[in-house]
Amino acid sequence: MTSSSRSGPQLIRGVGLGSATALNMIEMIGVGPFITLPLIVGALGGPQSMLGWILGAVFAVCDGMVWAELGAAMPRSGGSYNYLREIYGPDRLGRLISFLFIWQLSFSAPMSIATGAIGLAGYASYFWPGLEHQFAVHNWSLRLPIVGTMQLSWLVSGATFVALGVVILAVVLLYRKITRIGWLSKVLWVGSVGTIVWIIVAGLTHFNPALAFHIPPGAFTPSRSLFLGLGSASLMATYTYWGYYNVCFIGDEVEDPGKTIPRALLLSISLIACLYLLMNLSVLGVIPWQEISVSSHSNSGLYVASIFMRKVYGPWAAALVTALVMWTAFASVFSVMLSYSRVPYAAALDGNYFRVFARVHPQYLFPHVSLLALGGVALLFCFFSLADVIAGLVVIRIMLQFLTQAIGLMVLRIRRPDLPRPFRMWLYPLPALMASVGFVFILVSRTNSMKQIRYALVILVSGIAIYLVRSWRNREWPFGVQGVSSN
Repeated sequence: MTSSSRSGPQLIRGVGLGSATALNMIEMIGVGPFITLPLIVGALGGPQSMLGWILGAVFAVCDGMVWAELGAAMPRSGGSYNYLREIYGPDRLGRLISFLFIWQLSFSAPMSIATGAIGLAGYASYFWPGLEHQFAVHNWSLRLPIVGTMQLSWLVSGATFVALGVVILAVVLLYRKITRIGWLSKVLWVGSVGTIVWIIVAGLTHFNPALAFHIPPGAFTPSRSLFLGLGSASLMATYTYWGYYNVCFIGDEVEDPGKTIPRALLLSISLIACLYLLMNLSVLGVIPWQEISVSSHSNSGLYVASIFMRKVYGPWAAALVTALVMWTAFASVFSVMLSYSRVPYAAALDGNYFRVFARVHPQYLFPHVSLLALGGVALLFCFFSLADVIAGLVVIRIMLQFLTQAIGLMVLRIRRPDLPRPFRMWLYPLPALMASVGFVFILVSRTNSMKQIRYALVILVSGIAIYLVRSWRNREWPFGVQGVSSN
């Protein structure tokens, strides 16, 4: 990053370990664990679904150490953008790969924001069933050469308008100084963690071991169905763990980043893994897994936390936990929008993205154009189903970010052995290799996996085309000398 790019208003280093860990955790919790629990039980067909959560935690720890080493070595706003650029060469291939990361983020970040908003709107339907009424549904398909047929479905219901309102509210709350946001993140963290803790306490005090450990015969017998089930469960568990890297995207605003970033990453993963495992065990000890599995095939699966509390304490508890889940869903929207709004900003400062995204609010000192842009695209994804948005998000991220970054850490160790590394990956390179293998396993072990892979390929090809046009106009690699883009 050039010195000129740093001559403007500077971001404030106001995020300490507590706020950083809170921001990670509220994104990790969100609405994910409350809607994926029945899906994971259904995928593996019994209490052995705990394997999916354990495997997801292992992948998170391995990938978390990738982020920890890179984040501590390069603590700048933008996270992966800076890492990929440095790993593969800032004036050569790294410029293309980092641009592709920003390009895919233009889709995946709003998708992540939309999942929380759509999930919140779905839980709101527990209180107001009329929100589920669909006003319009449309299916769209387009056949492309080589890639195949692209399929999209969009819908408009009462819940859609709730989701739109959630995104707008998050933008309004984020339109302020980062020092004030640190306090707000801790308030949201209390609600998020408190919801899971309440479920755990309720489950353990009404725990039935016969239900929790009623594993069907042949559950662990090696078979194709076990392989596919474990893959599907791991994909959904991975989605619920994502967010441990949140602090890396606001590196310029973190206090003592060499220590704070690795600690926030590993601390948030450890705490969330314990909470998820205890929560799932608690629910399985109250609700028969067969009932949970059946509910995964209908909208009632969305309200598993509500069903659980109704069985334990009655309707009042079901209503209260539903409201708390809505709280955690909003907290995740808030956290995701905060972190990812800093990424296009960092790329624009570097001259590798549209210059308008480098603008900083003159009074509040945050990248307001980037924030408004991501919020606007997230509004569009609120018109799609939650399942489609989650699947597209996971596949796009794995193919165009997580794999290149995990492999890239090993490349960087070879290319830049002299780079200061306040944190060095434990048992290197085993965690990076395990993370890479785990991501590939998630991609290939899914049924109908090509649907989302096609989306990722289209984003990849279109991103390369846009980059080549811009680099040709600005005489940048591979067409000329390094330059600074102005558009």
